[in-house]
Amino acid sequence: MKTSWRSASLVVSAVATLALTTACGQETTPPASSQNVGATAAAGDYGTAGAGLGNGTESGTAGAGAQGAATQTTPAGELSVSANAELGQVLTDSAGLTLYRFDKDTAEPPKTNCEGDCATTWPPVPADDASAGAGVDKSQLGEVTRTDGTKQLTIGGWPAYRYAKDVNAGETKGQGVGGTWYALAPDGKKAKAAADLPGLSTRNDPKLGEIVVDKNGMTVYRFLKDTQWPMSTACAGACLDKWPVVAPVDAKDTKGIDLQGSTPNRGYVVFDRPDGIKQQSIDCVPIYTFAGDKKPGDTNGQGVGGTWYAVRPDGKAVGAPNKE
Repeated sequence: MKTSWRSASLVVSAVATLALTTACGQETTPPASSQNVGATAAAGDYGTAGAGLGNGTESGTAGAGAQGAATQTTPAGELSVSANAELGQVLTDSAGLTLYRFDKDTAEPPKTNCEGDCATTWPPVPADDASAGAGVDKSQLGEVTRTDGTKQLTIGGWPAYRYAKDVNAGETKGQGVGGTWYALAPDGKKAKAAADLPGLSTRNDPKLGEIVVDKNGMTVYRFLKDTQWPMSTACAGACLDKWPVVAPVDAKDTKGIDLQGSTPNRGYVVFDRPDGIKQQSIDCVPIYTFAGDKKPGDTNGQGVGGTWYAVRPDGKAVGAPNKE
C-alpha cells in the first residue's frame, strides 16, 4: 500500500463517522484518536477490498511478494484434481499448487478485480499452456484479458490465482482468507463445504458459546469504540483493511439472529456510513469480520486490543469486560 493512500485513509478515519440518522440515534462524531486497527496478523493477505484500492487489503509482506513474483508467470501446465480432507476436490496446477478464486471477481462475464499488490500476493494463473488433465472438464477452461493485456486462466468463468504463501504441493493456506478467497473446485465453484449458509446465522463455538457468522461461516465481530445509540463507527480507513464491514443482509436471509433488538423495530437496520459504505447492524451495533481469520471457525479477532469481540445473536459482545 502506498504511503500517500494510507495517510489519506488516516485523515478519513480522523473525521469519520457521523451517526446514522434513523431510530438508532442522532448524529455524533467520535474523537480522532478512537480508531483501533488491532492485530496485524493479516498483513499481505488481500482478503478484502480496501478503500481506494479496488483489490485487497494491505501491502504484501516481503516473503509473500518474492514468492508471488516467482509464480506470477509460471505456466499452469496440465491441471489436475487433488483430494483434500477438508475441502473435497480441489483444482491444482501441474506442480500441485492449489488454484483459487476471488469473490470480488465475476464469472459472467469473466472479470478480475485483483490488480497491483493484490496480484503479487495472489498471482494470476496464465492461460497459456493450460490444459485439462484427468478429472478436469476441458469446456470449463477459458481466459480473461487483464488490464495489462495478459491472458488469465478462468475456470467456469472465474479467474484463477495461486497464493504466494502456498509453497508446497497440496497446501491450501489461502482458503477462506478475508472471507473472499477460496480454493477452486474443478467446475469453478468454491471447494468449500459451508456454501449453503444463510447471509447471517449462528454457530456454537466451544469457547465462546453461540456467536454470529456470515455466509462464509466467518466469525462476526463488533468494535467497542463504536456507539449504538446514536449509531456511529470509529473504524474507518486503514482500520477497514483488517476489519471489513458486513454488507447488508436481508432479514429473510438470516437464521437465529435477533431482528428486534433491545427496542422493538430498531435492531436490525443498515448503517449508512459517512464513507459511503453500507454496513449491517444487529441491535444498532455495526458488525465486521476479521481479515486475520483464515477459515470458518477461526476466532482470532476475539479480544484484539481489548476492543474487538465476537457477537451474540442479540448483538452483544461476547466476553467484553464491563460492557455487556
